[in-house]
Amino acid sequence: MNRPYSARDHLPGDVYSAAQVRTLDRLAIEQAGINGFELMSRAGEAAFACLLGRWPEEQQICVFAGPGNNGGDAWVLAALARMHGMDVCFYTVGDQSRLSDSAQQARQMAVDAGVDAQTFVGELDFEGRLIVDGLLGTGLNAPLDGDMATAVAAINQHWAEVLALDLPSGLNADTGMIMGNAVKAAMTVTFIGVKQGLLTASGPDVCGDVAFASLAIDPVLYRQVPASAERISWDRIDRLGRRLPARAGSAHKGDFGHVLLIGGDSGMGGAVAMAAEAAGRTGAGLVSCATRTEHVMPLLVRRPEVMVRAIESGLELQPLLERATVLAIGPGLGQGSWSELLLQRVLGSALPLIMDADALNILSSPGWKQDFAQRQVIMTPHPGEAARLLGKTTDEVQADRFAAARELAERYQAVVVLKGQGSLVASPDGRLALCTDGNPGMSSGGMGDVLTGVLASLLAQGMPVFEAACYGVCLHSAAADLAARAGQRGLLATDLMTYLRELMN
Repeated sequence: MNRPYSARDHLPGDVYSAAQVRTLDRLAIEQAGINGFELMSRAGEAAFACLLGRWPEEQQICVFAGPGNNGGDAWVLAALARMHGMDVCFYTVGDQSRLSDSAQQARQMAVDAGVDAQTFVGELDFEGRLIVDGLLGTGLNAPLDGDMATAVAAINQHWAEVLALDLPSGLNADTGMIMGNAVKAAMTVTFIGVKQGLLTASGPDVCGDVAFASLAIDPVLYRQVPASAERISWDRIDRLGRRLPARAGSAHKGDFGHVLLIGGDSGMGGAVAMAAEAAGRTGAGLVSCATRTEHVMPLLVRRPEVMVRAIESGLELQPLLERATVLAIGPGLGQGSWSELLLQRVLGSALPLIMDADALNILSSPGWKQDFAQRQVIMTPHPGEAARLLGKTTDEVQADRFAAARELAERYQAVVVLKGQGSLVASPDGRLALCTDGNPGMSSGGMGDVLTGVLASLLAQGMPVFEAACYGVCLHSAAADLAARAGQRGLLATDLMTYLRELMN
């Protein structure tokens, strides 16, 4: 099997908010004695090096510069391009009288190099194949309008590929939300710290390939600004040795826990069956399943290794709870009286617990809400379920996934996996991780059920709850990336099973 290595695995492990990067920028100037123009020059040089590496044959480029320091970076890049012998078409957008001293120096550098700037008035007159986006930096917090919106639309309508400086203009650096419209880049060069918005929500859809340039900032300065989140992936966790240890030759099934999967209301037996198989494929010692009578025989035929019990009441579940070491409830659970009776029994237990799907929907109902401060619990909502748990809309959750994940973890005192592009893992103690594995092919039924089984298995094998959530999310996503090498469309949740087992070994 080829080693999973995603398109983001070259990036550092720390992810920052825009405010944190601005603090690092300020510390570099105040404590390290690097003046603003020097930092701007380093950014322009790093971006130009990426340009030459990605588009080595281009001799004609178009550069857009806004009125901020992002525009200053663009002026530097344009100057370097002219010195390199390239033809440069240069457009300014916004009030250029607002340029900082550093950006004014950068503009003079470009003018001295022969760059002839013109104000963009709505028509993009450029016949080349590469545009550089230096319109906006990290400070955007309102939808684009006016000339800036017109410029972004013109860039996107052009056939040229785009190199974005720091982040695509129109993308919120903190949330990954598109603010009305955003430049769709083929490549983004981000400076000083990787902005968290590049890696979640809509960020990956518009940033293209991401390159990182630290601008030679002293590593000591980074210790003064704790990162917003840790970037995690299967490759990174594997290289850092944060996997389960090898099994001893004297090991037996009792050493690796007993997972009890609970779910599969009428017509939804497949969900709990996939969760049970995933738990077994990732190494749980024993796997049991409590489900409706009608699903017992099909599940046994599919996976005879799973111990399946027909459960028609909450009372019948109690003997199974007493033999399990980890519980997982939600896949195919439904929201009827049967479902509520089973969930009520589960919530009365003290065992480690994974909650997904309809278990979360019931929990969000009036009279059900509680926290899990005294229990090891992982909740795995998608944005819609997260919205119900928080009493918000799905759009509000997606508007700031980081805030939503943190709020859920704090409110329910549980580790929370907020699923979606750039899945987030949040702990009540404030730790936050962002997974850069995964692909759009995972947008199919059953993927969440497989994740539930994976997480339950890792808890059963002794991983601490936050570490299990991080590793499980990366393992699940990496397996999907391997399975998607045959194509993302048509990827099924059960296609992950073989890859899950191979990655675990």
